[in-house]
Amino acid sequence: MNQNKKFAALILTHGRPNNVFTHNTLRKCGYTGDIYILIDNEDEKANEYYSEFGKENVFMFDKKAISKTFDTGDTSEDRRTIVYARNASFDIAKQLDLDYFIQLDDDYTSFMFRWVDDKKLKHSYIKNLDKVFTAMVKFIDDTGADTFAMAQGGDFIGGVSSTAATKPLLRKAMNSFIFKTDSNLRFKGRLNEDVNTYVVEGSRGRLIFTTTAAMLTQNQTQGTAGGMSETYLDIGTYVKSMFTVIMAPSSVTVRNMGTSHKRLHHSIKWNNTVPKIISDRHRK
Repeated sequence: MNQNKKFAALILTHGRPNNVFTHNTLRKCGYTGDIYILIDNEDEKANEYYSEFGKENVFMFDKKAISKTFDTGDTSEDRRTIVYARNASFDIAKQLDLDYFIQLDDDYTSFMFRWVDDKKLKHSYIKNLDKVFTAMVKFIDDTGADTFAMAQGGDFIGGVSSTAATKPLLRKAMNSFIFKTDSNLRFKGRLNEDVNTYVVEGSRGRLIFTTTAAMLTQNQTQGTAGGMSETYLDIGTYVKSMFTVIMAPSSVTVRNMGTSHKRLHHSIKWNNTVPKIISDRHRK
């Protein structure tokens, strides 16, 4: 990272101080910069986080107070979701005097490069995340993008024929968001906050991207106690997906996803979602 640009990784977590896998994974994959843990004031295990990571590296925010600063999409008082931490992270980054930061979930087990070679989808584990994060920050500077993320394993379902394997950029961002600290982009919706945001803000012309050259892997959703696992177990994926349908009914529906175990999931019609640049060949 350019020494004139202050950057840090913020790990968003709740209720599992002994299972913040991302912290060790960052170091294992060659990230040498600052790491801070972001928790909320409704976390009963706050003291364990302080003990595990040191008080100077753990930042707490007021969950109810931050809930009043954005559209949660419903009237529920159930705050067991990550959107509050996502929006609070901008204030924490300002407190830390950062120029850029990356939001990370707490359950990552690896970072890797992905590419197609000889009609096979290949990978290698990243050993110098510093350079990767530097390149991602440069992308934001060069393009004016609002945020930039790494791909996830699910993006490569289908192997060499998957969308991620055939496109260098996707018009979405989930999980690993890099931001300028002074960005005014905020997440919306108590559930499905990442999809809500890239769909609604993308439809307004904001530039939200994922690189498919790099990928993160994480523990299976609902597989680790704490975090948002209990919420997903309580409501399933239908309610989660409907948040985005409500916010963008002209471009988002729900459909069955999966093979042996089907579940309802959001489905985005991209031609109805984001504006596009028309080629000069259509000029009259």
